[in-house]
Amino acid sequence: WHFLCVWKSVCTDDAVVGCKCVSVCVVCARVLLHERQVVLDAVSLFFHTHFHPYCVLAQLCPHERTQPIKMAMRRIATTVGSQGLRHLSTSTQNAMKVAVLGGAGGIGQPLSMLMKMAHPPASVDELVVYDIAHSKGVAADLSHMDTTCKVSGYAGEEELPTALNGSDIVIIPAGVPRKPGMTRDDLFNTNATIVKNLIEACAANCPTACIAIISNPVNSTVPIAAEVLKAAGVYDPRKLFGVTTLDVVRARTFVADNQGVQPTDVQVPVIGGHAGGTILPLLSQTQPKFNFTDEDRDALTLRIQNGGTEVVEAKAGAGSATLSMAWAGAQFAFSLIRALNGAEDIVECTMIQSDTTDCEFFSTRVMLGPDGVKENLGLGELSDYEQEKLDTEVIPELKKSIEKGINWYHSQ
Repeated sequence: WHFLCVWKSVCTDDAVVGCKCVSVCVVCARVLLHERQVVLDAVSLFFHTHFHPYCVLAQLCPHERTQPIKMAMRRIATTVGSQGLRHLSTSTQNAMKVAVLGGAGGIGQPLSMLMKMAHPPASVDELVVYDIAHSKGVAADLSHMDTTCKVSGYAGEEELPTALNGSDIVIIPAGVPRKPGMTRDDLFNTNATIVKNLIEACAANCPTACIAIISNPVNSTVPIAAEVLKAAGVYDPRKLFGVTTLDVVRARTFVADNQGVQPTDVQVPVIGGHAGGTILPLLSQTQPKFNFTDEDRDALTLRIQNGGTEVVEAKAGAGSATLSMAWAGAQFAFSLIRALNGAEDIVECTMIQSDTTDCEFFSTRVMLGPDGVKENLGLGELSDYEQEKLDTEVIPELKKSIEKGINWYHSQ
């Protein structure tokens, strides 16, 4: 929502454009201070409360320049009537079907719940929960939640085509999790086969869908997915993503802790891949700008790179980073939904086919659009430290993982 009132995003009336009273409006002023939660609370209040007869958001700002908004909201309130504004979405939004493959797993279940909870401007109309087993129970559980998203469950290979048919977005967290002492690469053989089979089904049943891959090792499973789609003749590099959002989420959290600020006030680009030394947080490009000692820079970089191992060891064999991964995956999905619906300036770090470096696939800041990838925003200006890491660690290791995935596919 940036520097306009939050209701600019939820009201299409031309009069809304005139509301820029940022010196008076509490909501706008707090947006400028980057107090994001205030905005989210306001949006939640808008969509989940029954109003009679005026919109509460219009009441938040007494400035006379908001009078046109109040008039517009009176018209909306009159139209909606007794059903309340909870059921209203004034922005243009396409019906969105999202399929979660591996939806009964440790990541899939909380991720599916977050998809069920989605609301405008990133709402999900139909959610499909698919897995080899237990997915119908998960779907039944989710279907009792009082949101408008419809949920269906499918299990087993024979039901996969029906599950995927008509999907706009396919999110794939399927696969086995890491255990203590394992690297993401140790999961390769099992998860590579799983991803290959699921992508073949996507190519046959929803060839135009955007596909977001969470299954590790992402550095290899994304290239495998690309090869499968190429073989099927339906590969669109704009619509294949490796979800590296968890690295960004961790970077924001760890940097915020280090600097004594809120994570929602921090942006940290993370480039490269999604495993160990291929993960490169660009601490020189944080927003706002922070000054790190060399010791803090090294410690933060290492912790962000090894965040997954930190969770695996803390869980002591009981699982991997499932909840934080579900949260990160949902954040990426919400951004993608908004972009597919025409929202502008939606930027996420994600692994895509890229010519930014010598690696065929590489994660950078990417602007999303109605067809998936709109623009690769590249690396930006790197510090000497980051450039050395990129050249000596990130690219060599990532190239090996990419080649491993491609070679594995062609050996099958």
